[in-house]
Amino acid sequence: MGRDTRYIVTNLEGGRGKHLYEKLYSARGQAENHIKAWKAHLAADRTSCSKANASQMRLMLHGCAYWIWWKLRAACPKRSPWRRAQFDTLRLHLVKLAATIVEKKTRIIVTLPASCPRKGLLLLLFDALAPPKTA
Repeated sequence: MGRDTRYIVTNLEGGRGKHLYEKLYSARGQAENHIKAWKAHLAADRTSCSKANASQMRLMLHGCAYWIWWKLRAACPKRSPWRRAQFDTLRLHLVKLAATIVEKKTRIIVTLPASCPRKGLLLLLFDALAPPKTA
């Protein structure tokens, strides 16, 4: 509501304040948000194993989990609020649900309950994230 004046104190030469704020400062904040999501929603800062190799493996698995969540969020429709949702929100609303899963030789069948509130979104995500069809 009105002006939102920002001041930048920097030793970077050249460049306008708007460019420095929007391209450099905001990008740094976004990187910190990614780290916060990685630590808070995936508990990736838990490296309490007694062996360094085990802790390193945990960090690699957490990195893979972060990539999977990021891919799931990126597969959501562009104008939906799910595209900007935090990982714990996605987990609670899209993954943590009752379903019947049957594993066949060539495919996996997921049967959602009839009263699933986000069935349309889940079907869209299943199609978007499915492996490519082989000829």
